[in-house]
Amino acid sequence: MTSSTPRRTVLTAALATAAGSAASAAPATALTRGGAASPAAAAAPGLVDNRFWTSYTDWRCGSSSGTRAVAGHRPGLVIATPAGRLDHTDPHTGTTSTWEYASWTSPVHTSTVPATEVVASWNADTPPGTWIQIDLRGTYNDASATPWFVMGRWAAGDGDIKRTSVDDQSDGRSSIWTDTFSVDDATSGLRLASYQLRVTLYRTPGTDLTPTLWRIGAMASDIPDRFTVPASVPGLVRELVVPRYSQNTHIGQYPEYDNGGEAWCSPTSSQMIIEYWGRAPSAEDLAWVNPDFADPQVCHAARFTFDHQYEGCGNWPFNAAYAATYPDMNAVVTRLRSLTDLETLIRAGIPAITSQSFRKEELTGAGYGTTGHLMTVIGFTADGDVIANDPASPSNEAVRRVYRRREWENIWLRTKRYDANGKVRSGTGGVCYIFWPVRSAPGQHRALRSLGLL
Repeated sequence: MTSSTPRRTVLTAALATAAGSAASAAPATALTRGGAASPAAAAAPGLVDNRFWTSYTDWRCGSSSGTRAVAGHRPGLVIATPAGRLDHTDPHTGTTSTWEYASWTSPVHTSTVPATEVVASWNADTPPGTWIQIDLRGTYNDASATPWFVMGRWAAGDGDIKRTSVDDQSDGRSSIWTDTFSVDDATSGLRLASYQLRVTLYRTPGTDLTPTLWRIGAMASDIPDRFTVPASVPGLVRELVVPRYSQNTHIGQYPEYDNGGEAWCSPTSSQMIIEYWGRAPSAEDLAWVNPDFADPQVCHAARFTFDHQYEGCGNWPFNAAYAATYPDMNAVVTRLRSLTDLETLIRAGIPAITSQSFRKEELTGAGYGTTGHLMTVIGFTADGDVIANDPASPSNEAVRRVYRRREWENIWLRTKRYDANGKVRSGTGGVCYIFWPVRSAPGQHRALRSLGLL
C-alpha cells in the first residue's frame, strides 16, 4: 500500500492538478503502485498493445552503436566495442564517474493502439561495474515527434549508481510520471502512434565487463474512464501454492528503503512469486540483512527494487527487472482485460501481481482502504471468488484471503472511483506484473501468447 510521506503528498497534489486541467473523460494519473505515480486505465479488447524484443533476430534488427547480439537459450545484447565515454554525475550521491557505453535502438513500433500511456519494462543482467539506461521516443498521431524520455536508469545492485527514475520530463504535451509515459490531455485526441526504445549499456572503462539485455519492450494503452466494469463469468476453480509473506511484519525496518510496512507491498508480492518459481536469494545475498529480522528476503527485495528518485519500492518496471535477476526468469508489466484473463494465467499455473485502490467498505474482508496496493492472485474458488495472497496482513499466516469476485474485479479494473470524501479519484485499471521461467511449459507458453506477452 501507499504510505503518506510528505513527498507523496506533494506528488499527489501535483498529479491532481494535472488531471484537473483536462475534462473528466481524460484518463487521470494517481498513486496506484504502492506509492508510485500511475496512469489510470483499464484493459479492454483492442485497447492494449504489447511489444517485446527478445530474440537473436530482434537484437540484430534496429540500430546498433557498439553492441552485438549473442545467441543461446536466452539470446541477449552486450557491449562489443564501446561507442564512446561519458562522465555521469549520480544525482543521489553527487559522485561523477566515467563510463564506456554502447547503445541499441529498436525498430519503430507502430502500436495497434494509438496510446495515451506507455509503460516500458526490461530484463537484464548488470554485473558490478555496469548499468543501463532505457529511453523512449515516439511520434504522435499528428506526425509530430517527442524528444527522448528517460524511462529508467537501472542496475541490479546499488554499488555503482543509485537505481532511479527521472522527474520533470515533459514536452508540453506528454509527461513521464515515474515510470509511465502519459499524454497530458487525452480529451484533445492526441495519441502516441508509434515509438522506439533505446537501451544504453555502460561499463567501467578499460574492462571487459558488459551488461546483458535479454528483454525490452512496452505496454501501450488507451482506455476510456469508467467507475464500474462488466462482470465476468466464473470459469475456473484452482489454487496455486504460493509462499506467503506479510509486509506489515517489517514495519519500521530500513528507513532508507521507505521504512518497511505499508510501503513494501510491491517487493513483498514480487518475492512471493519469485519463490513460487523456485528462485530465492542466497545466504550470501542476505548477509547484509539484520539477523533479528524475519523473512530477510523481503528486505532484500525492497532494497533491490528501491527507486532513489521516487523514494519508494513501487516502481513497476524495477520490480519486474528485479524478478528477472534470478536465473532464467522473464518478467513484464502489462494490463489485462478481465478476471477471465487472470483465470487463463492461473489455469496455466502462473500467478500474477495486481494493482488496485479502494475504500475499506469496497472490499469485504480486507479491513483497510488504500490509494494503491499490490497483491498476488493465486486462484479462484468454486464460487468464482478471488484467492489472493494479500501482503497487507498482520502475519504470514493471515496473508491468504478470499475476496468477493464482483468487488475485486471492479476495484482492479475501474479507472475512476470516489474517495471517502466523495471526490473523484483514479482507479488502478487492470495493471499487473507477470513473471515466468524462460523454459516454460507448453500450456504456460500458450497462455502467455494468448495475452500478447510472447
